[in-house]
Amino acid sequence: MGRAKLFQDRRDAGRRLGQLLSGYRSEAPLVLALPRGGVEVGYEVARALGAPLDVWIVRKLGAPGQPELGVGAISEGGEVYIDRSLVAALGIADAELADIAEQQAAEVERGVRRFRGDRPMPRVEGRTVIVVDDGIATGGTVRAALRDLRRRSPRRIVLAAPVAAPSSLSSLAREVDSIACIEEDPGLQAIGAYYEDFSQTSDDLVAWLLAEARRELPPPEGAERPLLVQAGAAALPGDLAIPERAIGLVLFAHGSGSSRRSPRNRSVAEALWRWGLATLLFDLLTEEEAAEDRRSARLRFDIDLLARRLLGVTDWALARP
Repeated sequence: MGRAKLFQDRRDAGRRLGQLLSGYRSEAPLVLALPRGGVEVGYEVARALGAPLDVWIVRKLGAPGQPELGVGAISEGGEVYIDRSLVAALGIADAELADIAEQQAAEVERGVRRFRGDRPMPRVEGRTVIVVDDGIATGGTVRAALRDLRRRSPRRIVLAAPVAAPSSLSSLAREVDSIACIEEDPGLQAIGAYYEDFSQTSDDLVAWLLAEARRELPPPEGAERPLLVQAGAAALPGDLAIPERAIGLVLFAHGSGSSRRSPRNRSVAEALWRWGLATLLFDLLTEEEAAEDRRSARLRFDIDLLARRLLGVTDWALARP
């Protein structure tokens, strides 16, 4: 009699894993999923936690003639993990291993371009990072990602998977701060055996899920507040938004004839909030000056004045913790 399936599909597994991880919601975590199957799971985890979702690209280094047998992995940040005992047992030469790593490094670059495009690598410093895959058998692939991320000084790394081999989790425990797993099975052989539907996740679906996650994530509630920014003798109207555990501040100086309420700037600011960046949208003119400029269009071209205002706001921001 066959094993009862634990999960309907990866999305079902992700919803259940999200419940298990609910205690991390207050830490404003970043969810990093390993493509491709891990992204379906990670999408539901990110939804459950109200967290941003991104990918971390990592590729298995397959043994010569046995590409399904992993002897290591390479991560997008340059981390390379090699299972030296397995490499020695298989008699793989260093030159041969280097060729395999070079080939997979090119695949990593392709994955970064395909799934992240022009967006920068996610910043993890000081953040709780939840690394998600659809299952962990040997753990070699995810190990490269975890070591890569650890070098970037996150506050905490959580490894999360719906199903895993206990021996692999035990081995990976030293790489992370905590582990969340629904099913630990000493007899695990094939991850797909735990899913009713374990069909291959396409590149197009990964790209769609990442875009959908960015669209769905709401701005932090109550994050924005109006204030006056003192820049020299001028008090400039501004809107300051500081998401929980902010990792930096972005100042928005609007274009000539515009204001801090520019729809484009506000759209960009909302996207930055979701990635843990505080924003200050401010006017370069006081309310009285703005009224005069609407009549004369004179002050919007006073470059010296506007530059002094920008420097003043920068000094104001630097003087605050």
